Amino acid sequence: MKPIKRILIIRFRQIGDSILAVALCSTLKKSFPDAEIHFVLNKNIAPLYEGHPDIDKVITFDKNENKPFTAYIKKIWQVMHQNKYDVIIDMRSTIRTLFFSLFSLKTPFRIGRIKGYTRFLLNYRTDTYSKNLTTDMVQRNLLLAAPLEKIRPIQYTKEFKLYLTDREKEDFRYYMEKEGIDFTHPVLLIGVTTKLIHKKWNTEFMIATLKRILEEHKDIQMIFNYAPGYEEEDARNIYKELGCPERIKIDIQASSLRQLAALCANCSFYFGNEGGARHIAQALGVPSFAIYSPSASKSMWLPANSVLAEGISPDDILPPEQQATLTYEERFALITPEKVYGQLTSILRQLS
Repeated sequence: MKPIKRILIIRFRQIGDSILAVALCSTLKKSFPDAEIHFVLNKNIAPLYEGHPDIDKVITFDKNENKPFTAYIKKIWQVMHQNKYDVIIDMRSTIRTLFFSLFSLKTPFRIGRIKGYTRFLLNYRTDTYSKNLTTDMVQRNLLLAAPLEKIRPIQYTKEFKLYLTDREKEDFRYYMEKEGIDFTHPVLLIGVTTKLIHKKWNTEFMIATLKRILEEHKDIQMIFNYAPGYEEEDARNIYKELGCPERIKIDIQASSLRQLAALCANCSFYFGNEGGARHIAQALGVPSFAIYSPSASKSMWLPANSVLAEGISPDDILPPEQQATLTYEERFALITPEKVYGQLTSILRQLS
């Protein structure tokens, strides 16, 4: 069998999905160190992967290349004819992403997920979303590397890392100091709100929890993380409800994803709603504690590796079968401030 020289990993989607996929990139780079790893992403999240040692090339699709469909097909055709791939791993395995394999039928390993229509174009298929799997998303992603065991033993890793330059971290640290952050004391990055309202923990619960942290840990500082628009309005309202304390910095803002990563890297801990920032924090080695809505499986989306990452979901409080008669809101309300703070206490003591 010919040596593996070039591997294409098709991911697309959102920040969290792409960050967790990095473990697959790193696994393949460890296993095939001489191979080039190409990573397909939406253009808006691609900057996170600049300078990543396990990703040789990021192939991006912007809005104009995703739609209309003719532009999308043309871009895929160009990518597949400019590069000869020995392995294609289609992490999404949708009708749209299958065009990568359609335009490269001579690729020996065309790997993806088991779906009714994927058997026509993929020659290795894995059931990564089986209800019988009790593994997290990183481990499910790594199943896609298993067909390559035919060539050599695969060196699996559950680590997913992002990389910043020292200059990027230092520049943002200097900005944070100018905004009043004292790095002799702990700095908490707070995911105080969310883009999707149904994933946001009860605002009064969040206020009560933050108030208690501030009262019981006098040295802790907080930075509210939010996006422009509704999230900013929501964050500022919570800030006012808390009395606009000096120890909460509401105006420290990241103007790009790499600046958001630099902000995470300069914080001691992430606390708040589950989202992309929490994944970034874990990928940068920053410990975290997240609150999971009923629509987000903690067991799936809180992967375990060498970085401290904890969280709470309704399933931790009441077995899923006993939640069957509850509304979505009632299920989410099972996560009370007392339960959250009870789990946070030991972590916060270590920080202070």
